[in-house]
Amino acid sequence: MFADPSIFTGYLNSIKYTVIGTIFTVVMLYIAAYPLAQKDLPGRKFFSLFFIFTMYFGGGLIPTYLVVKQTGLINNMWALFLPGGVAVGNMIIVRNYFQNSIPHELIEAAEIDGCDKLQTFIKIVVPLSKPIMAVMVVFSMVAYWNDWFTALIYLTGAEKAPLPLVLRNILIKSSASASQASTISGGYAELNKLTEMIKFSSIVVAAAPMMVVYPFVQKYFEKGMMAGAVKG
Repeated sequence: MFADPSIFTGYLNSIKYTVIGTIFTVVMLYIAAYPLAQKDLPGRKFFSLFFIFTMYFGGGLIPTYLVVKQTGLINNMWALFLPGGVAVGNMIIVRNYFQNSIPHELIEAAEIDGCDKLQTFIKIVVPLSKPIMAVMVVFSMVAYWNDWFTALIYLTGAEKAPLPLVLRNILIKSSASASQASTISGGYAELNKLTEMIKFSSIVVAAAPMMVVYPFVQKYFEKGMMAGAVKG
């Protein structure tokens, strides 16, 4: 696997995309979920339905591609983040966590003590929401790390390809070589064996970083999921 130099480029690209995308997604989830958790927000029901509508109806691949193209994001890494930066299902989980796990009286007390809404959010809400933040970080990291289709559609340069896309290309090449070798006596079995070895090796190579990161956030995972999954 590591005989191909594109593996290292793919690793670096995937790390960059995963870190930037995770930060962007978590920030956007908080920006969307916290206001919707406030019962005194004007138009709260309308905005909630507006988000939920996108879970059931979408423009499809071609209109989305045309929008990304018209905004000049083709072959730009932001094409991986901006079109789908907020997963509505995750946003609802975060909103429910804010509603059910952070007492509204605590927020009122902070405002009485002189905090404005931004200070209350940064100093009170964010520190108390670390469990659900850890869950969203894990969800986002796994999604961005494993995403190859978005990069296939929007990134045209091989030097910008993330690791999953690089591994996909290696598997396609090895499978093609095995198919060509089928016309040669005795060559097909060995190349087919090599193709299978590459396939299983790619699973280990792609999964290793997530296996390293997950134990550090595991203690928050169950607590955050249970707290954010209850409808308030």
